[in-house]
Amino acid sequence: MTVLHAGAVAPSHTLDVRSFDDSRLEAFCATAEFDRPTLVLDVDRMETQYRALKAGLGHADIHYAVKANPHPAILGRLVKLGAHFDSASRGEIEMCFAQGAQPHQISYGNTIKRVGDIAWAHAAGITLFAADAEEELEKIAAHAPGAQVYIRVIVEVSMADWPLTRKFGCDRDTALRLLDHAKELGLDPVGFSFHVGSQTRKAEMWEPTLDAVADLWAEAQAAGHGLTLLNIGGGFPAFYGEEIQAPTDYAAGVMAMVTARFGDVPRLMAEPGRGLVAEAGMIVAEVVLTSRKSDRDLHRWVYLSIGRFSGLAETEGEAIRYQFVTPHDGEPTGPCIVAGPSCDSADVLYEKRPMQLPLALKAGDRVLIRNTGAYTSTYSSVCFNGFPPLDVVAI
Repeated sequence: MTVLHAGAVAPSHTLDVRSFDDSRLEAFCATAEFDRPTLVLDVDRMETQYRALKAGLGHADIHYAVKANPHPAILGRLVKLGAHFDSASRGEIEMCFAQGAQPHQISYGNTIKRVGDIAWAHAAGITLFAADAEEELEKIAAHAPGAQVYIRVIVEVSMADWPLTRKFGCDRDTALRLLDHAKELGLDPVGFSFHVGSQTRKAEMWEPTLDAVADLWAEAQAAGHGLTLLNIGGGFPAFYGEEIQAPTDYAAGVMAMVTARFGDVPRLMAEPGRGLVAEAGMIVAEVVLTSRKSDRDLHRWVYLSIGRFSGLAETEGEAIRYQFVTPHDGEPTGPCIVAGPSCDSADVLYEKRPMQLPLALKAGDRVLIRNTGAYTSTYSSVCFNGFPPLDVVAI
């Protein structure tokens, strides 16, 4: 398959067809020995992406979405860089603490928290919590009295490749009511959060969401809430074959739109996960089997040693289309349905839109899967069908 590398000419100065040169990572993955599917992380590459995003985000604090990849090498480097962290559970908070993060660097961003975990986090010094329901506020007030809270609002319009569902957030009227309720409970309601949807490829795609949240922000201020925090969430993209904006340009574009709508907000937060670590990872796998189901079948099936249950869960709905590197790149290709190794009929990665892969591909060939540093190792099952979890190596 043909992939443009750094130095290739993009359609405009703000668009990247590749945002970096991964030759170092690819060389390691192509030559090292692995006895099972393995995610290889280039921590220096992650740092480069962090610095690029930070240059565009300016004074906004980067709260890394730990769920994207909590590998100690990633968290440890981010602590050294002065990053903050968006944690979804006690376990993620403990992982951040283990790498030296301090309580003031961590927000408890999951709106669905166990009472015991709220109390533990409060005792550990966490002071910033997310909520989107009255009962959640009441739990926080009882077990983290006086804590700062921000209310997550639903994004009604999203142009992301993977829009989020209504599982998280609340509507406009509820959000305003929750600010009042938080005050009544003795909490400190400091602002709002939202998420434009995962893999929002261009900055201008944020406009409808920012317009809606800005209207809500103004209404809350008019109602007497002195809001001081705006959490713009994630959505920062990674390269999966379609053009995306370069990270600094992208982040600066978003920040310009935020400033135009919200003015000088005392505290701004951003929660990149995929946009920070996806391009710092490459999975090493192998072909287990190639076949055709009949002589009349136009598509070959290519079964890999990794599938939806062992790290590639984001192929659900084929929203994320990974890129493959094989020993036969440059040779004739044909349409292939790509599937995993497990005995589950749902373990099919790309069938609606088959992948063009080399016709010479055969069992035993090593396959490298690009830009897989986010939402792979954390999605890997523990032992489904007896297959071990995705191994992880940091270089």
